[in-house]
Amino acid sequence: MKTQVCIIGGGPSGLMLSQLLHLKGIDTVVLERQSREYVLSRIRAGVLEHGFAKLMREAECGERMDREGEIHEGFFVANNGVMKRMDLHKYSGGNSVVVYGQTELTRDLYDARDRMQGKVIHNAEDVQPHELTSKTPYVTYRSGDEIIRINCDYIIGADGFHGVSRKSIPKTVLREYEKLYPFGWLGVLSRTKPVSPELIYSRHDRGFALCSLRSQVLSRYYIQVPLTDTVEDWSDEAFWDELKRRLPEDVAARMVTGPSIEKSIAPLRSFVAEPMRYGNLFLAGDAAHIVPPTGARGLNSAASDIYYLYHAMLAHYQNGDDSGLDGYSAKALARVWKAQRFSWWMTTLLHTFPDSIEYDKKLQQTDLEYLFSSEAAQSSLAENYVGLPF
Repeated sequence: MKTQVCIIGGGPSGLMLSQLLHLKGIDTVVLERQSREYVLSRIRAGVLEHGFAKLMREAECGERMDREGEIHEGFFVANNGVMKRMDLHKYSGGNSVVVYGQTELTRDLYDARDRMQGKVIHNAEDVQPHELTSKTPYVTYRSGDEIIRINCDYIIGADGFHGVSRKSIPKTVLREYEKLYPFGWLGVLSRTKPVSPELIYSRHDRGFALCSLRSQVLSRYYIQVPLTDTVEDWSDEAFWDELKRRLPEDVAARMVTGPSIEKSIAPLRSFVAEPMRYGNLFLAGDAAHIVPPTGARGLNSAASDIYYLYHAMLAHYQNGDDSGLDGYSAKALARVWKAQRFSWWMTTLLHTFPDSIEYDKKLQQTDLEYLFSSEAAQSSLAENYVGLPF
C-alpha cells in the first residue's frame, strides 16, 4: 500500500487531520488498533475551545456540533460554598466555548471519513513505524496472519500516551517531563438533568468537585479522590452524597440524581515529550502531551497540533515549502507548554493537596480572592480557557 501521510491512531486527532488533508487532495491512511465500537465507547471531556470548533467546521464536520452543542459564555467557581461566575465572553473579547461530547465529535469525524471513502483501518495489530530518518519511511501492521506494509512520505503519531509512535523515537533524542498529582477524579455519567446550565468548578476543604454536562438530559460529575480508591469503593449513593457535600447548599438541594451510566477513576498527570518531530515522524495529541482535565485543555491542545500539521503539510505539498514542517515541533511545543501552565494553575487553584501546609492553603485562598477582584486576572483566565490563538 502507498499513501502520502500515514496516520497512526483513529481518535479525534488522527481522524481530524485525515479529513482536513483529504479535502485538499492529500492522500492519507489511518491505522487504529481498536475497533470503531471501542473508540466510540470511550467517555471523554466535551469542552471545545472556539478554535477547535472552527477547525471542525473547516473539516466539514461541524453541522451537528453547531446544532446540538451548547455555547457557554462562562462558568462558575465555588469556594467552600460561595459561588461566583467567570464571564468568558466579557473577558476574552467576545469568545466562548462549545460543550459537545468527544464521543459525538469522533462519530461525526468517522461519518465524514465514510462519506469521502477515507481509508481508516481498524483492528490494526502490531503497528510499527520504520526508517524514520530516511526519505522512504514506512509503517507495517498485522491483519490476522498477514503483515501489511504502507509506504509513505510522512508518519503522524496520534496514537495516545501508550502508543508506539513516541516509543519509536530513540531515548537519546527524546526528553520527557512529567508531574504526577496525588489524587484522581472519580467521574460519573448519568441520564439526569444538569444541575447548572454552565459548568461549576468547586473548591472545597473535602476536595475538588466539578459539575459538567453533555446535553440537557446527560450530566457528567466529578469528585477528587485519593489514588488508592477504586470504583468499587464508591456506590452511586456514596458518590452523590459526597458530591453534594462539596457544592453550595442551594446547588446540592436542586441536584437531580440517578443511576450511573458510566463510572471511572482517572489519575491526574502532566506530561510533555520533546521534540515532537523525529525525522519524518510527527507526534500529535496525547502521544506527545497530557494535561490534568481541570482546564479542559487536553483535546484542545491536540487540535492546535493538528492545525499546525495541516498547514505545514499543505505548504509542503502545494508549494514545496518545508518551513512549517521544520518548525512544527518548536511551534507546537510553545503552545503546549502554555496549556500545561494553565492546567497546572487551575489544578493547584482548585484541589485540596494532602501534603499542603497552612502557608499553601493561605496562598490558594488569596489566589482565588485575587481572581475575582482583578479584571486582569479574569482576562488571563478567560483568554486561556477559550483557547489561545493557533
